[in-house]
Amino acid sequence: MSVLRNTLDETKFSRTAALPYELRIEDFKLAMQDVYDFFHDVNVGLVSKGLDRLDDTLRPAIMSGVLSDMLTASLAKHSRTLIVNAYFNGHPDLVVRGRYPDNAVKAGEHGVEIKTTRKAGGAVDTHGARNQWMCVFVYTVDNESEPANSRRPLTFSEVYLGEVRVEDFRKNARGELGTRTATLHAEGIAKLRKNWIYKSQ
Repeated sequence: MSVLRNTLDETKFSRTAALPYELRIEDFKLAMQDVYDFFHDVNVGLVSKGLDRLDDTLRPAIMSGVLSDMLTASLAKHSRTLIVNAYFNGHPDLVVRGRYPDNAVKAGEHGVEIKTTRKAGGAVDTHGARNQWMCVFVYTVDNESEPANSRRPLTFSEVYLGEVRVEDFRKNARGELGTRTATLHAEGIAKLRKNWIYKSQ
């Protein structure tokens, strides 16, 4: 079974996106390619031992968590002013270096929250409505093509980065065992999509 290496189409990046905190389009290119290279390298090792690709092993929720952590770390590495929030489960994921004591804050407004989803268009649940810069990476995983050695590698299809406010969210009904969440409403998601970073279509 061969493992395909994914690469970015640099013609699909926006030339007009508004980028806060000294971010550059190049930072996003490098972070996304870091993810592609990681999955390729890991999958080469797994397949050489007769094991399934990481893409075929991780459940969707786990995959989204892994990608969010990887993209957060990689953007922090390439960014000029942002660093990973040192507060465990703090918000946002990336904070402005030196803005908070020890670069750690439980709930701050100065930085960028990173989300990943398989939902085209970038609609994603959050743990609560906040004033924030929110970055959403939309990705696809091919778990169905047969034979398995013809499966496409994990691919980013859309990236959005928007400044959203509390009033841009709708609260989702909570089930008996569920956690309260919030999602951008129609006007809010339109605001997010207006400032797109990458679209492969």
